[in-house]
Amino acid sequence: MSVLPDFLQGETEEAIRGRMLGRISPEIDKSEGSFIWDALAPAAYELYRSAGWAQEVLRRGFASTTFGGYLDLRCEEHGISRLGAVKASGEVAFVGKPGTNVPSGQVLATAADPVTGTPSIEYATVAPVMLDANGTATVAIEAVEAGTAGNVSAGKIALMVTPVPGIASVANPEPIGGGLDAEDDAALLARFFARVRSPSVGGNKADYINWALEVPGVGAAIALPLWNGPTTVKVVILGEDKSPASASLVAEVQRHICPVPGLGEGKAPVGAFVTVASAEPVAIDVSATVVPAAGASLVEVRNVFEARLTEYLRNIAFSSDPSVKYVRIGAMLLDVPGVSDFSGLLLNGAADNVAVASDRVAVKGAVTFA
Repeated sequence: MSVLPDFLQGETEEAIRGRMLGRISPEIDKSEGSFIWDALAPAAYELYRSAGWAQEVLRRGFASTTFGGYLDLRCEEHGISRLGAVKASGEVAFVGKPGTNVPSGQVLATAADPVTGTPSIEYATVAPVMLDANGTATVAIEAVEAGTAGNVSAGKIALMVTPVPGIASVANPEPIGGGLDAEDDAALLARFFARVRSPSVGGNKADYINWALEVPGVGAAIALPLWNGPTTVKVVILGEDKSPASASLVAEVQRHICPVPGLGEGKAPVGAFVTVASAEPVAIDVSATVVPAAGASLVEVRNVFEARLTEYLRNIAFSSDPSVKYVRIGAMLLDVPGVSDFSGLLLNGAADNVAVASDRVAVKGAVTFA
């Protein structure tokens, strides 16, 4: 901890043993290896360990320094629970003999990759399905295990753990998504501080933000009161990666806060007409003439710059000043390894900042280096 009471500072084994020996008469041999030194040494060590335990108790008792299950307990005191992992979901298409039945719970999987050590990921159908006259059928699936590992690109699911007679092949025509890992300590602590620093007063702006953040997958939110007249509130959200939220996430937040306008059946109070929407993206196109350093390539430079640009845009999303700063982008580009110099930097075609409204989010657009 950065702050410790005086009685816990400097409590080393040597300091404790020295104080203990200092209380012994100088007429008695207290040198190392003497009877009294050997008798006090184990006690000094245990007291030193006790001081460490006391420091650890203090660390685990405060929200800003605690972790794991201790943070869960601290949050539960304020009615906040860690958001659990969410299973990825999507659809697969079966091809085979017309009339073949595929039962609910049929386990499918991706192929393991022995080169990268990537394990196979299993999914299960959530309903029975019969192949039509053309020998095809589509059915919803969800990952067997919750978490982001279940999010895979199109065409990755191709195996049936238990073959079904009459089924020739299976594949996911679209990406499987929506899987989320359990909320980490940093995100949970952020929600804790948002709740305790902006306590509920029966439907203020902070309430709407906190209610949105209770839904797994929401990375940030803002509330716009009176956006469409009296009693109306607009809640604008971002996904977990601070990018525009998916339609399914918007619908989930809408159900959580206000499933039926005005009736108070969700978190919102009676009489509130709440609209949940995703932040509209503002693409940030970057172009410049870049002078690469010896041995560097423009492709490598662009890849590093794009990663840093994405991180910068995430950090300013829904901040007090979400505008993209021209000078900041220039400094970022010059700081990329392999960049010797640059000229002609433009953001969205101009050598100026890019204004971003409070209910929008800047996202990486085209990056062109010549």
